[in-house]
Order: sequence, then structure tokens, then C-alpha cells
Amino acid sequence: MVASSTLQSGASLSLIEGCFTVIAVVSATFWPRWAHRQFGGIEKLLAGLARRKRTAVAVCGLTALLLRTAILPIFPVPLPFIHDDFSFLLAADTFASGRLTNPTPAMWTHFESFHITMNPTYMSMYFPAQGLLLAAGKVLFGHPWFGLLIACALMCACICWMLQGWLPPGWAFLGGMLAVLRLGLFSYWINTYTGAGVIAALGGALVIGAVPRILRSPRPAHGVLMAIGVAILAFSRPYEGVLLCIPVVVLLTKHALTRLRRLTPQGILRFAAVPAVILLSAASWMAYYNYRINGSALTLPYSINRATYSVVPYYVWQHRRPEPAYRHAVMREFYTQAESRSAREIHSFSGYLRNASLKLPAAVLFFAGFGLAVPLIMIRRVVLDRRLRFLVVCVLVLMAGMAIEIFFFPHYLAPFTAVFYAIGLQCMRHLRVWRPRGRPVGMELVRACVVVCVALGGIRLFAQPLHLATGDWRGSKWSQMWYGGDYFGTVRTEIADSLARTPGKHLVLVRYAPGHDPLDEWVYNSPDIDGAQVVWAREMNPSENRQLIDHYGDRRVWLVQPDLKGGDLRPYPDLKRTTESSRNCPKSPVVTGSLAMSRL
Repeated sequence: MVASSTLQSGASLSLIEGCFTVIAVVSATFWPRWAHRQFGGIEKLLAGLARRKRTAVAVCGLTALLLRTAILPIFPVPLPFIHDDFSFLLAADTFASGRLTNPTPAMWTHFESFHITMNPTYMSMYFPAQGLLLAAGKVLFGHPWFGLLIACALMCACICWMLQGWLPPGWAFLGGMLAVLRLGLFSYWINTYTGAGVIAALGGALVIGAVPRILRSPRPAHGVLMAIGVAILAFSRPYEGVLLCIPVVVLLTKHALTRLRRLTPQGILRFAAVPAVILLSAASWMAYYNYRINGSALTLPYSINRATYSVVPYYVWQHRRPEPAYRHAVMREFYTQAESRSAREIHSFSGYLRNASLKLPAAVLFFAGFGLAVPLIMIRRVVLDRRLRFLVVCVLVLMAGMAIEIFFFPHYLAPFTAVFYAIGLQCMRHLRVWRPRGRPVGMELVRACVVVCVALGGIRLFAQPLHLATGDWRGSKWSQMWYGGDYFGTVRTEIADSLARTPGKHLVLVRYAPGHDPLDEWVYNSPDIDGAQVVWAREMNPSENRQLIDHYGDRRVWLVQPDLKGGDLRPYPDLKRTTESSRNCPKSPVVTGSLAMSRL
């Protein structure tokens, strides 16, 4: 799991993008007619394609699929390397095996890990959409990532489709292609297994894309697509999905009331019957899923896990929970220290303002970067623009919802991805007609911003041989930038692959050094731990280690130390000569903690 550092010594891609953006602004300002004829020819050619709306949607999806596949030699299929990756892959393996959850394994205290629930059943704590998506990739194509790849292509296609409902065809096609470049090739949404950003963005695009079509000429298909989008949001990012659906419900209710006299029971039934069945089926399945995992249809696996391990709440008004008795020092460090830093400062007014003020720049950096931030100078005109006023209201609702949360990552905003693109493109439209002193400065600025995005995409392809910095895996920079990070997770994967090629079954005890980074976690397992060829377990005290080794008496036992070079895999020493660090491990107490509802 220790990432390569070869990309950290060179110039930053962010710096390069910023410099390119400054050059683009200067050139458009002083030489606004540079390459005017060439750009005009390209735009005319693409405009013809964009007017064929279905073709444009298909081109966006196929471009994302083919380009990401084409760069696999440079950007291989990603390896799991952070907590969420392994948790989602556990869900994928479970679903692929035909189960919704797994029985709690024997000796489960050695297998506890982050974002995974051990009791009452053994399963990922997250909502099931990402796991189902990865499971489909594994079953249909032999690897979970290919399910994510196809969903990413659908996301880009759906963003284009959504934009066609709000903007002219040419701008919608531009938005779909920018989504391919900014999200579909390099971002962590496609190059990790975490976050459910792709599937949530797809669901949000279906919901918002159906709105103008229903308002103009409602058809049963529009209601079906909206219902599918709502179900996807409920299975992926329900809290943010609710924030998106609130203004949608208000708008559609108001619209229906104004047309009440023209509505007939038959027309309502024809339009709403299938969507209602979809939503009812989704709610029923989710309730059954909850019941199978924890015995309660209304209690989320997410809530069970957070109540068991976490001390930090998700909302600013909530108080810190009592600290449970952790069995493992690394888990205590993560939940009481690493997660607590933001929570400690947010309860002061100045700390809250500082935390809240950082969310907007982080969102802009991820979705726009420096290259697409220039058109945002026209945001005032968009706010006053009746055409997209509803989408502006959606963003205001999102900002209110984000303001009361402690934590933030770009995938939290994923349901609103298509909304952001629509507003950004409308800014471009206003900027394009800006002609100070009669010079087409705005038009060239828009063109220059697109050129910067394309150029940075090409540079990102060759970041490694150019020794350009993209962000270390331990920080959050790689997740806040559109260009993602390096190829992480190699060391643990190499050890796991080596053991898988070694005949027989293996038990690997993981020993961390004092001060180990809790983000560098190695203890993750398959759904069927007892049947797995390689089992990863936490080293505890000598007596508990002996019980574990006796339980897996048919396995060869190994010790791995992630904090040493290369993971330092070696045969496990005789327990009679256990190291001092092992002898000092305390007897494991029982985890306590009351069950409380956490963030959806």
C-alpha cells in the first residue's frame, strides 16, 4: 500500500494548469482573433454532430469508454489502496457470490477493519450501489473495475443527455466531452473503487435531465428515467440525493397543480404507474437488504458501523460520542485522532467558518480546475438568468446541506455533477458574447479554456516520465484534483499475488510499528475468510495469536510488517519467542457503544 513517490519531486500539474490558464487569458485578451478561422471550422463541424442529439449522447459515452480503455497501458486497472476501496470490493465479492451479506467469521476480532461491519453480519457498511456495480463487472467481464468503466461511460452520456434538456445541443455536447476529459479519464472516480461518484452522478443526471422534458411534454419514459435516477441516488448517496430531489419535487408539484384541471386519472396513472412501481420496489429491496445485514429493515448498515466504532458525528450540531473500547491501536488512532481533527475545530465559530470556506474551493478545483474556472466570472449573469434559475436553486440547497456536514470529499457532490456542468456551460455562453470595445475577447477566452483542458489531458498522460507531481496517497490532494493521483497500492498487492502463487493456504499476521499511519491499512479479506487461500489478520497478544493460528492449523503462517521496506514478509516466528512488541499487546476488551443513527 505504500505508493511510489516518483511523481512527487517534479513540478505540480496544478501549477502547470494555472500557468496555462494565465497564458490563455493573456493571449485571448491581447490577440482575440488568433486562430479564429481554425476554431470556427472545428466548431462548425462539431455543431453538425451535436444537432443529432442521440448520436451526440452515444459519442460521449463511447468516447469515455474507448479513451479510458486505450490508455490502459499508461493507466492500468487500478489497485485497491484505501479503506473505502476494500470495503466496496468486499460488497462486490459478496454480491457476485449471490449473497447479500456474510456470517460473522470465527476469530473475527483479528479481522476487524475500517468501514466493514463484523456484527451482526460481516459486510461493507456502505450503500449497495457501488458494490452492485463492481459485482456486475466481476461477473460479466471478470474484473470489478470494468463495471465501473461502463458506468462511467453511461455517466458521460447521461450528462450530455441532461444538458440537452437545459442548453442548446452544441453546448450540451461540449459538456459531455468535458465530462469525459475531466472525470472519465484521470479522476479518482474512475481510478479507484471508492466514493460511488460515477454512479451517483449518473443518477443525478437522470433526475435533473428528466425535469425540463416533463415540464415541456411529459411522457411515461421521462418518469421512468427519473424514477431510476432516484433509486440510484437512494442506493449510492441518499443524503445528497435528498438534497437534489427536494427542489425537483417542489417544482414538479407546483407544475402539476397549475395543470390540475387538464389532468385525468387515466393520464396520471399512465404516467406515474411504472415510476411508482420502480420506487416502491427500490424501497422494498433496500429495506430487505438492511434486514438481512442487521435484522432491522429501517436501520442502515452505515449507522451500525459508525455507532460501533466512530466517536465523531457527521453534523455540526451533534456532540462527540463516548469512545468505545477499541481492540486495536490503529483503529483507535483513526477514529479518535485522524477523524477528529475537523470535528474539533468546527465547534468554534472561527473553525466552522474556516472549514466551510474550504469546501467551495475544493469543489471548484475538482470539477473545474483552473482551466474551467475562468468562465465563472459570469456567474452573476447566470444567477440572474431565468433559464437556469431552478439549477441555481438546486445548488443553494446543496450548499445549505453541505454547510451542516463536518466532512467533505468531491464525491459527496456527485449527484449534482450535471447541475454544475450546466451552470458552468451557461457561464461560457455569457462569456462567449462578451465583446469589450467590439473585440471578441469572450469568444477566445472560452476557446482557450477548452484548449487548456485538452492540453492538460495530454500532459497528464505523460506525467510519470515527465516527473510531474500529482499528490501523495496519504494526503487528500489526489482526490481533490481532476487529474487524480499515482498508481497506488502496489506493495500489498505484490505480496498478496506472491502468496496466491505459492501452493497451499496462508495466514498473514500484520504487525504495525508505533506511529503507523492508520490510512495505510492491510487487513482486508474476501467474504469467505475460512475458504480463502490468503487470510489477513491483525496480530494481537500471544494467547490470542495462538488461538488464531490453532484455528487455522492447516495454513502456513506469515508475518508482514508494512512499515518496513517492501512489507518485510517472513515466516511467523515461534510464539515462544514472540517479540517484545507482541508481548506488550493488551488483552482485547469488548467494543461498546450505543446504536445511533448517522448520516444517510
